[in-house]
Amino acid sequence: MDLLAVVQSTITDTAAPGTSKLIVMGICNILALLVLPRVIKYPKVGPKMVLPFPSAFNNPSVGAFLASTSAGHLLGTAAILALSSSGAL
Repeated sequence: MDLLAVVQSTITDTAAPGTSKLIVMGICNILALLVLPRVIKYPKVGPKMVLPFPSAFNNPSVGAFLASTSAGHLLGTAAILALSSSGAL
């Protein structure tokens, strides 16, 4: 039982809610939406996503939008884990 207590005390709680984690996830998603529709091979095939600034986001389709936000969540999760393990969050 002592080993379990040592392991639990060294693991950071990344699942706890916080505004800093929300901000990191939002920034990663916005960056992914700005960059990824420009590098996807066919970003405008299918129904268009209604976004407030279509030229800034390259007017992506629904599929490109979902792919970009999925990648943004992956980047955000990696950033939150890295920042939490380094003690910055």
